[in-house]
Amino acid sequence: MALQATALVTSKWLAQAVKVQGKMRVLDTSWYLPKLRRNAKTEFKKKHVPGAVFFDIDQCCDKTSPLDHMLPSEDYFAEYVGKLGIENDTHVVVYDGSEFGAFSAPRVWWMFRVFGHSAVSMLNGGLRNWELEGRPVSDRYVRPTATEFKASLNRSWIKTYEDILDNLETKKFQVVDARPTGRFKGLDPEPRDNTEPGHIPGSISIPFHAFLSPSGHFLPKEQLQALFARAGVDLDCPLCVLCGSAVTACHVALAAHECGHPGVSVYDGGWSEWYTRAVPEHVISDGRGKHL
Repeated sequence: MALQATALVTSKWLAQAVKVQGKMRVLDTSWYLPKLRRNAKTEFKKKHVPGAVFFDIDQCCDKTSPLDHMLPSEDYFAEYVGKLGIENDTHVVVYDGSEFGAFSAPRVWWMFRVFGHSAVSMLNGGLRNWELEGRPVSDRYVRPTATEFKASLNRSWIKTYEDILDNLETKKFQVVDARPTGRFKGLDPEPRDNTEPGHIPGSISIPFHAFLSPSGHFLPKEQLQALFARAGVDLDCPLCVLCGSAVTACHVALAAHECGHPGVSVYDGGWSEWYTRAVPEHVISDGRGKHL
């Protein structure tokens, strides 16, 4: 069984841990929306935290799905992670190169946890602050030795389209949408073609960047709790999160975890799937309830 790990680690802690060379694996999990025209793999090759390997969410996914980077099977995740030199007692530390300080890294943090690996942490502040603090970066890459990893999927942490549809009536869990407010309200365009903005009826808007300070670090626990409270989220009750394709949704999952929530579920299909499949009455395009 994997060891427990704190969800967030500091640059200072990681800089010391990298020198120790213990049973730890650092993953650059950078991913960017196509319209940003940033190539995460190319950027990784130019600079990364020394010793890091690249985790590609567009490769570690269900390639049979028409939706972007849906969760892969247990076997595929285990094989992919094993090739990165990760075993079940390896402490995994994830980060990304986003200017936000965190963009895709929370998704990979959640992926490891949903596949049963709790010894996973995220570098608080990301590569952005690692460099601002004068920490070293490297273009040197050493291919890890493949090993064995066993995955065990926690299906209770995953919500499907049918689950969300049923919840419109049953209201068994709260739904938080992490997309920017303009997209939630139907005022700003979606970054993907053939998808219009809007939101699921009854869902709550907390944009992912609201959980981050201007410096790119996650807010302290007390401020996270206050943020949830202002939005009307009860952290003592079941919670499901979504965004466009379940990447930044995981900011909400990590923040709730920091506040002591036992386990947030993720709607993996996200708004991309909902917009495609839902009837017009279930796609609200602005805060006044106007239907698309």
